Amino acid sequence: MEYRKFGDNDFSVSVLGFGAGHIGGSELTDGEAYTLLNAAVDAGITLIDTARGYGSSEERIGHFLKQRRGSIILSTKIGYGIPGFEDWTYDCITAGVDAAMQRLQTDYIDIVHLHSCPLWILQKGEVTSALLAARQAGKIRAAAYSGENDELTFAINSGAFNSVQTSMNVFDQRSAQWYIPEAIRRGLGIIAKRPLGNCPWKFMERPAGQYAEDYWVRMKTMQLEFGDAWMKTAMQFTAFHTGAHSLIIGTNKTEHLLNNIKMLESGPLADDILEKILTSFGPHENEWPGLI
Repeated sequence: MEYRKFGDNDFSVSVLGFGAGHIGGSELTDGEAYTLLNAAVDAGITLIDTARGYGSSEERIGHFLKQRRGSIILSTKIGYGIPGFEDWTYDCITAGVDAAMQRLQTDYIDIVHLHSCPLWILQKGEVTSALLAARQAGKIRAAAYSGENDELTFAINSGAFNSVQTSMNVFDQRSAQWYIPEAIRRGLGIIAKRPLGNCPWKFMERPAGQYAEDYWVRMKTMQLEFGDAWMKTAMQFTAFHTGAHSLIIGTNKTEHLLNNIKMLESGPLADDILEKILTSFGPHENEWPGLI
């Protein structure tokens, strides 16, 4: 496993992070969630990314990994869904941090994102102030923003955040080309979400209800075909050619998790394959925004 310093923050992350959305529902029993989480940490994954909206994900992470707290970097997302508080307010952010700490059974969280916060709310500054107050109080280590396009630009240029999380993959290169270079210059940590574009190559026709519809159209427009190597190619692109410090991939199977790690051991893409991916996206960079 490769580890990368997370921008100017005082910690490093594994190049492959674990997206913990799958462990929040009923598709896994408590025992299966325990096995999967501990297998991820045993395999060298240190970044565990979750969110309040992922069902019981935070609770399971807190319960099953509390004895391994020093070995992991916890990342979560807040801003909404706290009973008794209006979404996207100072008090909601404060309560959201406290609730996440309780659910994760920790006295601090490494990375806390304002998740898809609207631009006009970011511009008001109230939620950002609440997040920075939590950082000042030692409740979080890195104040972060998760989102795309104009909101992402504002977050990066505001100077308030320590890291960002954004969609980056073969079919979604705008962040890598337009926004991430400035984030790197400013010393921000960078997490790539949707690094596989929700695997549109698995579908013969445009899918429905799979969060891959637009990526499938882009894939066909780009006229890219990598056959059985699609998964590996997509992972290599996001991990080694976008500026991301870590890419978040979720799974509910230990075998898939271990196979993902093995594929990343191949390192960067060959120059000709990389050029093909970049060139095929280039004509569309102005018309294809980052997908939330």
